[in-house]
Amino acid sequence: MSSRLPAANAHVAAMCPYVPRELPQGGGWVKLNTNENPYPPSLRSLEAIRVALVNDGAALRLYPSPDSAPLREAVARFHGFEAANVVAGNGSDDILNLLIRAYAGPGRPIGMLNPSYSLYPVLAAAQHAEVVKVEVTDALGVDVDAVAKCGAAIFFLTNPNAPLGVAFATDVVRSLAKAFPGLLVVDEAYAAFADADCVALVREFPNVVVTRTMSKAHALAGLRVGYALCPPAVAEVLHRVRDSYNVDRLAQVAAAAALDDAEWLRVTSGQVRATRDRLTRELVGLGWSVIPSAGNFLLAAPASPRRPASVAAAEHAFEFLRARKILVRRFPHHPLTEKSLRISVGTEAETEVFLAAAKAWTEG
Repeated sequence: MSSRLPAANAHVAAMCPYVPRELPQGGGWVKLNTNENPYPPSLRSLEAIRVALVNDGAALRLYPSPDSAPLREAVARFHGFEAANVVAGNGSDDILNLLIRAYAGPGRPIGMLNPSYSLYPVLAAAQHAEVVKVEVTDALGVDVDAVAKCGAAIFFLTNPNAPLGVAFATDVVRSLAKAFPGLLVVDEAYAAFADADCVALVREFPNVVVTRTMSKAHALAGLRVGYALCPPAVAEVLHRVRDSYNVDRLAQVAAAAALDDAEWLRVTSGQVRATRDRLTRELVGLGWSVIPSAGNFLLAAPASPRRPASVAAAEHAFEFLRARKILVRRFPHHPLTEKSLRISVGTEAETEVFLAAAKAWTEG
């Protein structure tokens, strides 16, 4: 019997995996590095899980709805679509993977803005698809002509952009949909914190898909639920490549309940936006440069009389904060982000701790 380890596919062996952010061990940390919602989820979600366990706990021995039918109906109600326009997934990352699995591969590149979500190239590499990057303009906008001519079969537009935080106007995205000859995926992970979204474009164009996650605005990151809004023909393709039972029973009922609690979403997203705006004002007051954000995070360049904004200043501030058990995130590999820190919006108490440390660094 051979003891040799079988070789992985060459393209898989060569790929760089996605690296999750640092998860602190022990207590006392202020965790502002993964853009989670700082508030607990809707009580309706928790009650839906409790009822599912108490009233019908034996159902956990059974598979859930294979196509997440009840959840898809809830998504359809929330957005004013039909369930045929909805595909549910194990987080929006699962949806992104399905889209690349179905529409990209050898000879069919994916396109993305740069900087943008670092998972896209990982998912592309797994399908042996090349990646075409279109640079965000110096004015933090989108070059529509460059996207249209990039040669990708599918293009991912994170809107609002992560890590920059800027939101691209709906009319700009509409222009992209008209100009780009392939499938345009608008990744709206942070749209609930913005002033507008692109959901209506799914009705206007046969080549537009909008993806959403329940991890951010709905505070259900631990349950891993996401979905796509898309033309029925695209939904049918995604269902072909989707794993059966890809969203578990408890996640389905909790996410559906969260979507039906519009008041909780209004209040909580409003709290996050208010804290984000306060954080912006306070950091600008300290002399930091802050990109106006439409997400639940800020990209800010630390600066002080002793340390003007620079890569070294960002690294120093990052370590200064970490030594005080405050975690933020750095993006040192792009000119638009290398001098900055990405700071997730926390609770008011977490914001106070962060701002006190930021002030101490600036005045130190």
